[in-house]
Amino acid sequence: MSSAKRPPRARAPSRAGEAAPQRAGEAAPQRAGEAAPQRAGGAAPQRAGGAAPQRAGGAAPQAALKRRVDLTLLRDRAHYDALVMGAVAKARVSVWIATANVKELRVEAPIGSRARARGRYMSFLDLLDGLAARGVELRLLHAGVPSRAFRAELRRRPRPPLEMRRCPRVHLKMIAVDGALLYLGSANLTGAGLGAKGEGRRNFEAGVLTDDDLLLDEMQATFEAIWTGAECKRCRLRPLCPGPLDQLDKIPLR
Repeated sequence: MSSAKRPPRARAPSRAGEAAPQRAGEAAPQRAGEAAPQRAGGAAPQRAGGAAPQRAGGAAPQAALKRRVDLTLLRDRAHYDALVMGAVAKARVSVWIATANVKELRVEAPIGSRARARGRYMSFLDLLDGLAARGVELRLLHAGVPSRAFRAELRRRPRPPLEMRRCPRVHLKMIAVDGALLYLGSANLTGAGLGAKGEGRRNFEAGVLTDDDLLLDEMQATFEAIWTGAECKRCRLRPLCPGPLDQLDKIPLR
Protein backbone atom coordinates (compact mmCIF):
# COMPACT_ATOMS: atom_id res chain seq x y z
CA MET A 1 0.00 0.00 0.00
CA SER A 2 1.48 3.34 -0.99
CA SER A 3 2.10 5.82 1.82
CA ALA A 4 -0.22 8.80 1.85
CA LYS A 5 1.39 12.21 1.71
CA ARG A 6 0.78 15.04 4.08
CA PRO A 7 -1.39 17.80 2.61
CA PRO A 8 0.38 20.80 1.08
CA ARG A 9 0.54 24.05 3.00
CA ALA A 10 -2.38 26.33 2.31
CA ARG A 11 -3.18 29.75 3.64
CA ALA A 12 -4.89 29.57 7.03
CA PRO A 13 -8.64 30.32 6.98
CA SER A 14 -9.62 33.80 8.15
CA ARG A 15 -10.71 34.15 11.74
CA ALA A 16 -13.13 37.00 11.48
CA GLY A 17 -14.81 37.72 14.79
CA GLU A 18 -12.18 35.89 16.84
CA ALA A 19 -10.06 37.84 19.27
CA ALA A 20 -6.38 36.98 19.67
CA PRO A 21 -5.54 35.40 23.04
CA GLN A 22 -4.45 37.97 25.63
CA ARG A 23 -1.02 37.43 27.12
CA ALA A 24 -0.42 39.91 29.89
CA GLY A 25 3.13 41.22 29.80
CA GLU A 26 3.98 39.27 26.67
CA ALA A 27 4.49 40.42 23.13
CA ALA A 28 3.55 38.28 20.18
CA PRO A 29 6.49 36.17 18.97
CA GLN A 30 8.49 37.86 16.22
CA ARG A 31 8.50 36.07 12.90
CA ALA A 32 10.30 38.64 10.80
CA GLY A 33 12.29 37.11 8.06
CA GLU A 34 10.47 33.78 8.23
CA ALA A 35 8.82 32.57 5.07
CA ALA A 36 5.89 30.19 5.19
CA PRO A 37 7.23 26.66 4.63
CA GLN A 38 6.32 24.97 1.41
CA ARG A 39 4.60 21.62 1.91
CA ALA A 40 3.68 20.75 -1.61
CA GLY A 41 4.00 17.03 -2.05
CA GLY A 42 4.26 16.52 1.69
CA ALA A 43 7.85 17.80 2.00
CA ALA A 44 8.88 18.77 5.52
CA PRO A 45 9.57 22.49 6.03
CA GLN A 46 13.13 23.67 6.30
CA ARG A 47 14.10 24.89 9.73
CA ALA A 48 16.95 27.37 9.83
CA GLY A 49 19.64 26.47 12.32
CA GLY A 50 18.79 22.82 12.71
CA ALA A 51 17.68 19.59 11.12
CA ALA A 52 14.14 18.29 11.20
CA PRO A 53 13.32 16.68 14.57
CA GLN A 54 13.65 12.92 14.85
CA ARG A 55 10.28 11.22 15.22
CA ALA A 56 11.17 7.58 15.80
CA GLY A 57 8.21 6.00 17.51
CA GLY A 58 6.20 9.16 17.11
CA ALA A 59 8.27 11.06 19.70
CA ALA A 60 9.78 14.48 19.12
CA PRO A 61 12.61 16.25 20.93
CA GLN A 62 11.21 18.27 23.81
CA ALA A 63 13.27 21.30 22.79
CA ALA A 64 11.39 21.47 19.49
CA LEU A 65 8.05 21.93 21.26
CA LYS A 66 9.12 24.22 24.12
CA ARG A 67 8.36 27.40 22.23
CA ARG A 68 6.02 30.35 22.39
CA VAL A 69 3.23 30.02 19.86
CA ASP A 70 0.09 31.94 18.93
CA LEU A 71 -3.03 30.14 20.15
CA THR A 72 -6.74 30.90 20.10
CA LEU A 73 -8.74 29.38 22.94
CA LEU A 74 -12.02 27.70 22.02
CA ARG A 75 -14.64 26.94 24.62
CA ASP A 76 -18.02 25.28 24.23
CA ARG A 77 -20.02 26.89 21.35
CA ALA A 78 -16.82 28.31 19.81
CA HIS A 79 -15.96 24.78 18.67
CA TYR A 80 -18.94 24.88 16.34
CA ASP A 81 -18.63 28.51 15.22
CA ALA A 82 -14.86 28.81 14.73
CA LEU A 83 -13.80 25.23 14.07
CA VAL A 84 -16.64 23.45 12.25
CA MET A 85 -18.24 26.34 10.36
CA GLY A 86 -15.27 28.72 10.37
CA ALA A 87 -12.48 26.32 9.37
CA VAL A 88 -13.67 22.85 8.31
CA ALA A 89 -16.53 24.17 6.15
CA LYS A 90 -14.07 26.43 4.28
CA ALA A 91 -11.36 23.82 3.70
CA ARG A 92 -9.73 23.83 0.26
CA VAL A 93 -7.13 21.04 0.44
CA SER A 94 -7.65 18.59 3.29
CA VAL A 95 -9.35 17.86 6.60
CA TRP A 96 -7.82 15.27 8.92
CA ILE A 97 -9.88 14.38 11.99
CA ALA A 98 -8.82 12.20 14.93
CA THR A 99 -11.42 11.38 17.57
CA ALA A 100 -12.21 8.71 20.12
CA ASN A 101 -15.97 8.71 19.51
CA VAL A 102 -17.98 9.29 16.33
CA LYS A 103 -21.64 10.24 16.42
CA GLU A 104 -24.05 11.89 14.04
CA LEU A 105 -23.96 15.67 14.38
CA ARG A 106 -26.06 18.38 12.82
CA VAL A 107 -24.94 21.69 11.35
CA GLU A 108 -26.80 24.69 9.99
CA ALA A 109 -27.83 24.63 6.34
CA PRO A 110 -25.74 26.82 3.99
CA ILE A 111 -26.26 30.56 4.14
CA GLY A 112 -28.63 31.72 1.40
CA SER A 113 -30.44 28.39 1.11
CA ARG A 114 -34.16 27.96 1.71
CA ALA A 115 -33.37 25.42 4.40
CA ARG A 116 -31.28 28.04 6.23
CA ALA A 117 -34.09 30.58 5.97
CA ARG A 118 -36.41 28.05 7.57
CA GLY A 119 -33.95 27.36 10.36
CA ARG A 120 -33.25 23.80 9.27
CA TYR A 121 -30.18 21.71 9.96
CA MET A 122 -28.35 19.05 7.99
CA SER A 123 -25.96 16.21 8.71
CA PHE A 124 -22.27 16.98 9.07
CA LEU A 125 -21.80 14.37 6.34
CA ASP A 126 -23.75 16.63 3.98
CA LEU A 127 -21.16 19.32 4.64
CA LEU A 128 -18.40 16.80 3.91
CA ASP A 129 -20.17 15.78 0.69
CA GLY A 130 -19.74 19.36 -0.52
CA LEU A 131 -16.07 19.40 0.41
CA ALA A 132 -15.43 16.07 -1.30
CA ALA A 133 -17.12 17.37 -4.45
CA ARG A 134 -14.55 20.18 -4.47
CA GLY A 135 -11.69 17.68 -4.22
CA VAL A 136 -10.87 18.14 -0.53
CA GLU A 137 -9.13 15.11 1.00
CA LEU A 138 -11.13 13.91 4.03
CA ARG A 139 -9.75 11.47 6.62
CA LEU A 140 -11.35 10.26 9.83
CA LEU A 141 -9.24 8.33 12.36
CA HIS A 142 -11.36 6.97 15.23
CA ALA A 143 -11.31 4.50 18.10
CA GLY A 144 -14.89 3.44 18.75
CA VAL A 145 -17.59 2.05 16.50
CA PRO A 146 -19.56 5.00 15.03
CA SER A 147 -23.07 5.51 16.33
CA ARG A 148 -26.04 3.88 14.65
CA ALA A 149 -27.28 7.25 13.38
CA PHE A 150 -23.89 8.08 11.85
CA ARG A 151 -23.74 4.70 10.13
CA ALA A 152 -27.26 5.21 8.79
CA GLU A 153 -26.22 8.54 7.26
CA LEU A 154 -23.23 6.85 5.63
CA ARG A 155 -25.44 4.14 4.13
CA ARG A 156 -27.66 6.78 2.49
CA ARG A 157 -24.75 7.73 0.27
CA PRO A 158 -23.65 5.74 -2.78
CA ARG A 159 -20.08 6.70 -1.90
CA PRO A 160 -18.81 7.91 1.50
CA PRO A 161 -17.31 11.40 1.31
CA LEU A 162 -14.42 10.49 3.62
CA GLU A 163 -11.98 7.66 4.27
CA MET A 164 -12.24 6.14 7.74
CA ARG A 165 -9.73 4.04 9.66
CA ARG A 166 -10.09 2.65 13.16
CA CYS A 167 -7.49 2.25 15.89
CA PRO A 168 -8.79 1.43 19.39
CA ARG A 169 -5.89 3.32 20.99
CA VAL A 170 -6.84 6.67 19.44
CA HIS A 171 -7.91 9.04 22.16
CA LEU A 172 -6.49 12.29 20.78
CA LYS A 173 -8.93 14.89 19.53
CA MET A 174 -7.37 16.67 16.61
CA ILE A 175 -8.45 18.41 13.41
CA ALA A 176 -5.95 19.65 10.82
CA VAL A 177 -7.33 21.82 8.03
CA ASP A 178 -5.39 22.42 4.80
CA GLY A 179 -2.11 21.68 6.56
CA ALA A 180 -2.44 25.24 7.86
CA LEU A 181 -4.68 25.20 10.93
CA LEU A 182 -4.60 22.78 13.86
CA TYR A 183 -7.15 22.08 16.58
CA LEU A 184 -6.18 20.18 19.72
CA GLY A 185 -8.62 19.81 22.57
CA SER A 186 -11.29 17.79 24.31
CA ALA A 187 -14.07 17.66 21.71
CA ASN A 188 -14.97 14.39 20.00
CA LEU A 189 -16.72 14.25 16.64
CA THR A 190 -20.17 14.22 18.23
CA GLY A 191 -23.17 16.51 18.31
CA ALA A 192 -22.58 17.48 21.92
CA GLY A 193 -18.92 18.15 21.23
CA LEU A 194 -18.83 19.90 17.85
CA GLY A 195 -22.40 20.13 16.58
CA ALA A 196 -25.03 22.85 16.71
CA LYS A 197 -26.42 21.85 20.10
CA GLY A 198 -28.30 24.24 22.35
CA GLU A 199 -26.34 25.92 25.12
CA GLY A 200 -28.05 23.86 27.79
CA ARG A 201 -27.32 20.57 26.06
CA ARG A 202 -23.81 20.74 24.64
CA ASN A 203 -20.72 19.44 26.43
CA PHE A 204 -18.35 21.73 28.27
CA GLU A 205 -15.36 21.58 25.93
CA ALA A 206 -12.04 23.39 25.64
CA GLY A 207 -9.31 23.39 23.03
CA VAL A 208 -6.93 25.58 21.06
CA LEU A 209 -6.49 26.60 17.44
CA THR A 210 -3.07 27.41 16.03
CA ASP A 211 -1.29 27.85 12.72
CA ASP A 212 2.11 27.10 14.26
CA ASP A 213 4.27 25.25 11.74
CA LEU A 214 6.07 22.91 14.13
CA LEU A 215 2.92 21.86 15.97
CA LEU A 216 1.25 21.19 12.63
CA ASP A 217 4.22 19.11 11.50
CA GLU A 218 4.35 17.17 14.75
CA MET A 219 0.66 16.35 14.95
CA GLN A 220 0.25 15.57 11.24
CA ALA A 221 3.23 13.21 11.54
CA THR A 222 1.55 11.60 14.57
CA PHE A 223 -1.70 11.21 12.63
CA GLU A 224 0.12 9.81 9.59
CA ALA A 225 2.02 7.26 11.67
CA ILE A 226 -1.22 5.87 13.10
CA TRP A 227 -3.09 6.12 9.80
CA THR A 228 -0.48 4.16 7.84
CA GLY A 229 0.00 1.49 10.52
CA ALA A 230 3.53 2.56 11.42
CA GLU A 231 2.62 2.22 15.12
CA CYS A 232 1.09 -1.25 14.76
CA LYS A 233 4.20 -3.44 14.89
CA ARG A 234 5.08 -2.57 18.50
CA CYS A 235 1.47 -2.26 19.72
CA ARG A 236 0.83 -4.55 22.71
CA LEU A 237 -2.91 -4.48 22.07
CA ARG A 238 -2.52 -5.89 18.58
CA PRO A 239 -4.16 -9.27 19.46
CA LEU A 240 -7.31 -7.36 20.45
CA CYS A 241 -7.34 -5.03 17.43
CA PRO A 242 -10.29 -5.49 15.03
CA GLY A 243 -8.01 -4.81 12.07
CA PRO A 244 -4.37 -3.68 12.36
CA LEU A 245 -3.77 -0.76 10.03
CA ASP A 246 -0.52 -2.24 8.75
CA GLN A 247 -2.57 -5.11 7.29
CA LEU A 248 -5.03 -3.04 5.25
CA ASP A 249 -3.76 -4.56 2.01
CA LYS A 250 -4.28 -8.10 3.37
CA ILE A 251 -7.66 -7.99 5.13
CA PRO A 252 -11.08 -6.96 3.84
CA LEU A 253 -12.35 -3.62 5.04
CA ARG A 254 -15.73 -3.49 6.78
